Amino acid sequence: MTRIIAGRARGARLEVPGAGTRPTSDRVRESLFGALESADAIDGARVLDLYAGSGALGLEALSRGAASTDLVERGRQASALIRRNAATVAKAGGSAAVRVHEVAVHTYLLRASGTFNLVFSDPPYDLDDEAMTADLIALAPLLSPQALVVVERARRSTPPDFAAAGLELFREKAYGDTALWWAEPVSPDEQPGIDAQPATESQSR
Repeated sequence: MTRIIAGRARGARLEVPGAGTRPTSDRVRESLFGALESADAIDGARVLDLYAGSGALGLEALSRGAASTDLVERGRQASALIRRNAATVAKAGGSAAVRVHEVAVHTYLLRASGTFNLVFSDPPYDLDDEAMTADLIALAPLLSPQALVVVERARRSTPPDFAAAGLELFREKAYGDTALWWAEPVSPDEQPGIDAQPATESQSR
């Protein structure tokens, strides 16, 4: 069992899947959400939780004021558990604005529509770098211009290739064997066009 740390559903107990998942620890969640609240990134946000596991990240955001949460988890048992956890959070005072998608993450990203303001991606440690990059590329069109993307992987993993998806890494923090990478869309003003001159040449004129 784990618990919602703060917000309207504070203290609500969540079930955690058994083998095959890696729930984010309470310590990491507490630090992550403290930073997100400091950045005013949760209130009213449309949240996407990829490789959702127990749904703890997306449901924590919902408890703290997110407008909605979409949770993507292809495992049938885990998806059923997420639905139970979502019902628990709603009953405890969170929000009922939850959608659970029982489908592979990459398939979901290719089919999804709309925009998200806050995205969590906590893939299995054995997901290879190529698949991670493909996810980010498919995710990019679904992001609002001010979106935040937080990726959780093993500390020993290769950092996500955010640049391939038009995203920019701006924060990285390790917690023991776990690392969080934060990224945001690169502003159109910062993306040079085909005919753009190198920055050093432009500045010399």
